[in-house]
Amino acid sequence: MIERKNMGRVSPILLALLSFGFFFATYNLLTMIIHNKASNLGSWESNGLDSSGDLKPKYHVALTATDAPYSQWQCRIMYYWYKKTKDMPGSDMGKFTRILHSGAPDKLMKEIPSFVVDPLPEGLDRGYVVLNRPWAFVQWLEKATIEEEYILMAEPDHLFVKPIPNLAYGSQPAGYPFFYIKPTEHEKIIRKFYPEESGPVTDIDPIGNSPVIIRRSMLEDIAPTWVNISLRMKDDPETDKTFGWVLEMYAYAVASALHGVRHILRKDFMLQPPWDLEVGKSFIIHYTYGCDYNLKGELTYGKIGEWRFDKRSFLSAPPPRNLSLPPPGVPETVVRLVKMVNEATANIPGWDTLTSGSGQE
Repeated sequence: MIERKNMGRVSPILLALLSFGFFFATYNLLTMIIHNKASNLGSWESNGLDSSGDLKPKYHVALTATDAPYSQWQCRIMYYWYKKTKDMPGSDMGKFTRILHSGAPDKLMKEIPSFVVDPLPEGLDRGYVVLNRPWAFVQWLEKATIEEEYILMAEPDHLFVKPIPNLAYGSQPAGYPFFYIKPTEHEKIIRKFYPEESGPVTDIDPIGNSPVIIRRSMLEDIAPTWVNISLRMKDDPETDKTFGWVLEMYAYAVASALHGVRHILRKDFMLQPPWDLEVGKSFIIHYTYGCDYNLKGELTYGKIGEWRFDKRSFLSAPPPRNLSLPPPGVPETVVRLVKMVNEATANIPGWDTLTSGSGQE
């Protein structure tokens, strides 16, 4: 009987080891589930708390722009929707800055919070004006007083569909995965700027710099590298030809990886009409593509439609108020886009009068 009791008794040390092992396995499983939901599925929703259980910090909304009418009218519409959504429930939006890289104040200084920085030296961008974006962020981060701990890098052609929480998870920034940013398919080119000793090409996220919510201190480290990589890529004929208009986006992705930064990939961060058909739970409408349809509501992309909305139709002056709505059958995203543009233009004072670029009033 004594032998049986001893055989059936479990050692306290063994119990402690088993308990620790169970806790460790459970912790790892929960961590993996949370990470997968946040990174891959885009289904994680902010509850207003950060990883420590405290209230999530605010982020500063920042975008780069020029003083051209084409850029100005987009900024005015974007700022309208920022103001409308900033204080709604679920928002972690802080202050707003239009980083104006034309080197001089313009007519929107009183209407939109703006910070003037210098463009790249003449000729350095080789006509690719987007190269001014990383250089503008470097100057702004060095010279401006920024209260928020985090920054949302946005663009003038972004519309806030609803308030955006701070999607960054602790020190890990959040970004939108672009289907056309494919580092692994361009490994030969990528290796010119991201050597093998830096790690596998799969460590480079399929993103651009916008939209991205990132801790300010991290962006301060990345931004100078982002400038250097952008200029080096532009100077390399093979890279310039291959990456084209998304070269600066690849430069940000590579620069982030060189600093060991990985992003939470949020597919719900943004939608892009006409390709995305439903608004769903997305936060931003990005209207970079032209939307062309016939009167049957059928997409005629690449061919000017009987009905169309394309921001490039308004290079020298803003679009008129009260644009016609799309014909029946056009996707919800396009309808929402036009309605949001119409609401903004109907409520922005002096919408039709601001047609010239420079000169502070």
